[in-house]
Amino acid sequence: MSNKDMDHTTDRDEIREEFWESIADSPFVMIALDSGREHSIPMRAQLDKDANSAIWFYTSRDNRLAKGGPAMMQFVSKGHDLFACVSGNLTEETDAAIIDKHWSKPVEAWYDQGRQDPSLLMLRLDLGDAEIWEADPGVIGMFKMMTGMTMNGDEMGDHAKVPL
Repeated sequence: MSNKDMDHTTDRDEIREEFWESIADSPFVMIALDSGREHSIPMRAQLDKDANSAIWFYTSRDNRLAKGGPAMMQFVSKGHDLFACVSGNLTEETDAAIIDKHWSKPVEAWYDQGRQDPSLLMLRLDLGDAEIWEADPGVIGMFKMMTGMTMNGDEMGDHAKVPL
């Protein structure tokens, strides 16, 4: 592997790490199934630091995401300095240990019968790949923006297509 390839891999790893840190800091995303023309809906991601290939969501059985399938998730960090579009596949999580692991009082507030509510559904998004952008224009990029000069795409920050 050349130094250039190693640098590119390091950049992708850094961007991937920044994505996980940002979503842990603000776990709110927009998600939609690929199968229809319905708009994305906001969901709160349940993250597991030991499972970097999946994200979970509590929802109800009558939610339009409940049927599962190929999906796209969009994320914007709190400071609007990281943007991500993630592909994956939504399926029902049936492992009671995982459902219990992420259960909390804020989640319970959404279900009349708590953990035993028949409408309770946990979905797992098995992650495919992502495009992640970091908005960090640097000194030259900031100067060009402030003076109306033409920007090059790489002067606004880093961008990577990464497997998750």
